[in-house]
Amino acid sequence: MVEAKIGVIGGSGLYQIDGLSDLTESKIETPFGEPSDLIITGTLQGVPIAFLPRHGKGHRISPSEVPVRANIFALKSLGVERIVSVSAVGSLKEDIHPLDLVIPDQIVDRTRGRVNTFFGRGLVVHVGFAEPFCPHLSQILYQTAKKLGTTVHRGGTCVVMEGPAFSTKAESHLYRSWGASIVGMTALPEAKLAREAEICYATLAFVTDYDCWHETAESVSVEMVVANLLQNAETAKNILRTAMVTMTGHRGCQCGTALKNAIITSREHIPANLKRELAPLLQKYVK
Repeated sequence: MVEAKIGVIGGSGLYQIDGLSDLTESKIETPFGEPSDLIITGTLQGVPIAFLPRHGKGHRISPSEVPVRANIFALKSLGVERIVSVSAVGSLKEDIHPLDLVIPDQIVDRTRGRVNTFFGRGLVVHVGFAEPFCPHLSQILYQTAKKLGTTVHRGGTCVVMEGPAFSTKAESHLYRSWGASIVGMTALPEAKLAREAEICYATLAFVTDYDCWHETAESVSVEMVVANLLQNAETAKNILRTAMVTMTGHRGCQCGTALKNAIITSREHIPANLKRELAPLLQKYVK
């Protein structure tokens, strides 16, 4: 397998990255099944990266059905240390307009029934999640977006809902009453699993609409979302190309040691099959 330190998970509208050279497609088997699609590795601006379309080629996979554990585990197996997630979201604030970019720093989980850990089955792990998005990686993306003239908002809370239907008006007003900035469907469990895999994770959240709370704006429609998705995808590609070189090198955050004090189960009681199965995650700490 070709190694890459940077992974990009493409959301709705972003199914490929222009400018990749030395392309290789890899089908990676994981203990959690197959990822959403083949993982494309290549170089962008001279930097090795791995690209995975979250919903699969042709957008076949619903947000609730994304094999997130397989996706993150596969990227970890390739050596990925930083993940940039690109996603489509609805705005919950008047001053965050369609086609704006938000780089959130907090998250609220409104999903139901999604498996959000690699562990269990005899292995108890409690990772810290006070800062769900890597602040260092988020800052790099913010500075790059500003440099390119993108209208970007740094910080804010992302509500992650189940979907696939959009919010009701009551739900949309509820999220606004919490002070949340945006609502989407895919940042969880990605962010939690990336933390368990000791991978830095940040989101480029592109606004497609005002959700359905806005009294004067047109209610969210599929046509509106698709049109804005295409424009946002081009912005995302420009940011990724420009930021790529600055995302390499030493990581100055705590993401890379998230498991250091998080494994609660005594080493002698961890099932041997889990040690083998989860070796890419545990090998630094469990022999």
